[in-house]
Amino acid sequence: MTRRAWAAAIVVAACVAFLLGENVIAARRAPRDDRLVKSLQEQVKSDASLAPKLAAEQKRVTEARLARKLRDRWLAWALIAAAGAFLASAKRGNREWRTLQRAAANFSSPVPPLKSRLHAEACATTLDLSFVDTAIALHGRGKESAIPLLQAIQSHYRYLPDEALRRLCELTDITPSQIAGSSSFYGQFRRSPVGKHVVRVCHGTACHVSGARQITEELRRYLAIPDGADTDPSRTFTVDEVACLGCCSLAPVLMVDGHTAGRLTPAAARNALKPFEQRETA
Repeated sequence: MTRRAWAAAIVVAACVAFLLGENVIAARRAPRDDRLVKSLQEQVKSDASLAPKLAAEQKRVTEARLARKLRDRWLAWALIAAAGAFLASAKRGNREWRTLQRAAANFSSPVPPLKSRLHAEACATTLDLSFVDTAIALHGRGKESAIPLLQAIQSHYRYLPDEALRRLCELTDITPSQIAGSSSFYGQFRRSPVGKHVVRVCHGTACHVSGARQITEELRRYLAIPDGADTDPSRTFTVDEVACLGCCSLAPVLMVDGHTAGRLTPAAARNALKPFEQRETA
């Protein structure tokens, strides 16, 4: 369960315990209070001087019971709210856990299901895994070394190849589920091959209202990038959507390998790729 689910569960348990305690105390106190009031009522019949004491006792009992009802009402609302939060958090946690399990199963299976032809072609290519051995010797074999090792593999291969990750699990204490969780949580990690040139299209507020979505769609159409992928079939360009490039005054803007192009139209965005295409054909 998530931390929110645990917190909500603790609140539910506390509310239930408090309500049970209130009921137990009330069940013991109520008969005593009733007997005391009845006794004073009988005494007042023969001794009128006890009337103020009877009135004070009746007021005390009434106020105590009203206060308990008010506390019970607020506790009941708190219990309902906490139970709702617990169910929502638990449902979300279960959904995330199933997603993580599927990712781990896909990764650890002998022949993992591939979502795109590009990924299949990349996996069909035999990789030189000697770098994985070198990285493990440098960073260690413990679970605490997972992030540095993944960063090293990403830096070397430019993505996280399945073969390299299996090799990593074979030689270290790192599990497939840990890799699946880390690689899906941190946006810096890629599980599919990246093109020679990375096109980062800004989708921050200024660029979004200036037509960033049209820019991205035009680039995907121009490069013939399949649905569900971010890299063209020749693996020349990868188109990434980023939160901000820090060039709001040039919106909409994109960056190719560190070179910025701004105040774009769909046609201008295509033209921004021309110099890099020419390098590949030269």
